[in-house]
Amino acid sequence: MSKAARRNYAIYWVFRLLFGLNKECKFSINFTSTAIKPENIELGEGVEKSFLLSGNCYYQAINGIKIGANTIIAPGVKLISANHEGHNLGGHLKGEPIIIGKNCWIGANAVVLPGVVLGDNTIVAAGAVVTKSFPNGSDVLMGVPAVGKVAR
Repeated sequence: MSKAARRNYAIYWVFRLLFGLNKECKFSINFTSTAIKPENIELGEGVEKSFLLSGNCYYQAINGIKIGANTIIAPGVKLISANHEGHNLGGHLKGEPIIIGKNCWIGANAVVLPGVVLGDNTIVAAGAVVTKSFPNGSDVLMGVPAVGKVAR
């Protein structure tokens, strides 16, 4: 484990034990990040390291979030699995989970919205807002809303 990872892991436990921050998470998460309904988050092998190292992330998993093995989550990423109800802002609409494939890279400050499925080996550029699903492949998703550009 790298020096930065060890430091973040120690800070994580201090904030979890002393302040109760993200105590309901079954995985390590950066102390500056927030997880809503973490019991609905499934992480593939190697993903927990990104959750620990990448700060200022927001994981809202009311409808679920599934992330495949070896996917990298950069700082500031927002994964939002449910929209608010129109006339009841305290409620959320039922829907499909966010599913992110294996070996993906979600760039800094990117946003992935409800029901999106990203295939294996997909890259989401920094600051992109992903509103629809994309299949497996080497597409680089960029823009607001995100569109695919073939990486060569």
